[in-house]
Amino acid sequence: MSMLGTKWKLHGNGKSIRPGEVVKPDERLAWPLTIGVGMQHVVAMFGATFLVPIITGMPPATTLFFSGIGTLLFLVITKGQVPSYLGSSFAFIAPIMASQQQYGVPGALGGVVLAGVGLAIIGAVVQKFGAGWINRLMPPIVTGAIVGLIGLNLAPAAKNNFDAAPVTALITLATIIVTSVFFRGILGRLSILAGVVLGYAVAMIRGEVDFTKVDSAAWVGLPFFQTPEFHLGVVGLFVPVVLVLVAENIGHVKSVSAMTGQNLDGVSGRALMADGAATVLAGMGGGSGTTTYAENIGVMAATKVYSTAAYWVAGIFAVVLSFSPKFGELIATVPAGVLGGAATMLYGMIGVLGVKIWVQNKVNFANPINLTTAAVALIVGIADYTWTIGDLKFTGIALGSAAALVIYHGMKAIAKARGTVAEPETEGPLAAAAAAATAVRRAPKKRR
Repeated sequence: MSMLGTKWKLHGNGKSIRPGEVVKPDERLAWPLTIGVGMQHVVAMFGATFLVPIITGMPPATTLFFSGIGTLLFLVITKGQVPSYLGSSFAFIAPIMASQQQYGVPGALGGVVLAGVGLAIIGAVVQKFGAGWINRLMPPIVTGAIVGLIGLNLAPAAKNNFDAAPVTALITLATIIVTSVFFRGILGRLSILAGVVLGYAVAMIRGEVDFTKVDSAAWVGLPFFQTPEFHLGVVGLFVPVVLVLVAENIGHVKSVSAMTGQNLDGVSGRALMADGAATVLAGMGGGSGTTTYAENIGVMAATKVYSTAAYWVAGIFAVVLSFSPKFGELIATVPAGVLGGAATMLYGMIGVLGVKIWVQNKVNFANPINLTTAAVALIVGIADYTWTIGDLKFTGIALGSAAALVIYHGMKAIAKARGTVAEPETEGPLAAAAAAATAVRRAPKKRR
């Protein structure tokens, strides 16, 4: 691959994907098909990317602009080895809103910049000293739990959108399911895009789409840019966000590794640095902080296309579309029912990918440490437990991730000190032999 990661090999004949194969990050399909997959990534990220600025009062077009720029920057820094779209992160909602009350939007943007700097520094440390300590900190049982709870935590959001227009949502979901098995080749792999298009058409027929704002918006216009201000008071609000972003990025890299069969531990640091740099850039210009997007993991799982060429297409499209206020308003008209139908599929796929990490790494759930780690973390994440400290709120994804880390390492330390757990952490003959040897060493010796 070139230094920019833009030298892709053609996968097969470029027109189809044989059963059991995937399009790897350094490969691509024919350009018309690659553009189609890239557009599907744009569709997948739009709902969540627009939701954050709508909730926090930030300009949606500006967020879209920095989302696209951040994605392209991510691809360059990771040299095209990690397929990912950088959308606006939900982890920033609480600290942005809290800091706005005291310091306004510029103060909130300063916090976004500081969070990006912190993430980039952690990424540099990982890249310098290797990802070994990350693997020890976040073994498969932990990463699988985090990836799983990220998807399953979003289940209530999918249900709420589904309930808003159940007929439209059901048609959207059914179209995705049927398209994925009814059609051969790439058309079957564009099932999500097909479901959204047909669902949108149904919503129009049912009168669920309002074009009032679209009609009054201009065709071409610049996004609204603004600069940050830096206040020490926002540091405490944004530091916890960095931990969430680390978990999301590592989980994303692990998910892509599991799906492609490639070991990407060597670029974990670059991925963290890239997301940190993109977040800094967004904060400097008025956008929301970014993260690797779970929605697009679902798209990759559905299409089996992990080509970074598709993400270049998605990033460029996002930047171009951010200069069209009319298009931004059009995207905002996608009704809840369509989002609910598509999200039911996408979020479920993300949850299952966490299970896939456990299966591929042969995690042994007879080991009480593994069982407890997964059990508690998933419930905290799915039920969306919350912990409020002043104006800062930690929700299910952050608390579930923290629970997985604390429980795993806490129980492991106690078990090691007491010699109470003989079950191996992974299944297989080598793990069993290692566990037996450990049990022998820890068994009390008889006196002669």
